[in-house]
Amino acid sequence: MRLIALDIDGTLLDSRWQLPEANRAAIAAATERGIEVALVTGRRYDFALPIARQIGAPLTMIVSNGAVIRTHDGETHVRHLLARETAGRVLELTRAWRDCAGVVFDRRRENQIVLESINEDDPIRTAYYTRNREFLGLADPLESCLTEDPIQVMLSGNIAKMRDVEAALREAAFAAKFALAVTVYESRNFSMIDVINPLCSKGAALAEWAAMRGVAREEVLAIGDNRNDLEMLTFAGIPVVMGNGVAELKTFGWHETSSNDDGGVAAAIEHFALREATPCA
Repeated sequence: MRLIALDIDGTLLDSRWQLPEANRAAIAAATERGIEVALVTGRRYDFALPIARQIGAPLTMIVSNGAVIRTHDGETHVRHLLARETAGRVLELTRAWRDCAGVVFDRRRENQIVLESINEDDPIRTAYYTRNREFLGLADPLESCLTEDPIQVMLSGNIAKMRDVEAALREAAFAAKFALAVTVYESRNFSMIDVINPLCSKGAALAEWAAMRGVAREEVLAIGDNRNDLEMLTFAGIPVVMGNGVAELKTFGWHETSSNDDGGVAAAIEHFALREATPCA
């Protein structure tokens, strides 16, 4: 085992978005043995960084569903942006869901996330707005923010609404010019769609990084729980699905560990990477 790839939300973090001590300790033990650990997430770099800092070990950051790869020293090694012309067409196609849309850029701090408006009364997004306030910017109309290529166009909302958005995007005449990373949280009736560079996915980025590092896929352990983890798990030599993972991921016969509230990440790392006898189906 030379490389461990970990999703964050629903995998590394528990259902209260806290980092279990068992997971932190298992990651630290793996890095001490010379195993590289990568956080592979749909989060932006600055939104994922506070989680990485809690772990206290050198981590590779594969963020924005594979659009950007940075090492623990902050150096950017890979960046695949979405063409701004394509982003503009996506915004036009999804105009009916404009209140659900935002554009994300690879910028140092201000205006990383650009919205057309902020609804402070939105119960779903309030916590996100609060945690990311220093990175937020406004543009009306939203298309006017496209002065450079963004990382992604993002849309979020209740599951039924996002299914309509996903269908519209997949049926678009220019669908070959982008890829979709879809995350669904059934228990919260909440879904996110990231429209990204067509070369991007968590799996494509993991494969690209493994090749750059001279790591064979058989030497990769990947752990995930949601739809946007599918390509990552497909690439990995040892794919592990969380006990709380979506049903779709449990149809492939992959290894299954316990839930994110029961130390599933720690159990999988101990079983597959640290040679412990911890049970993992």
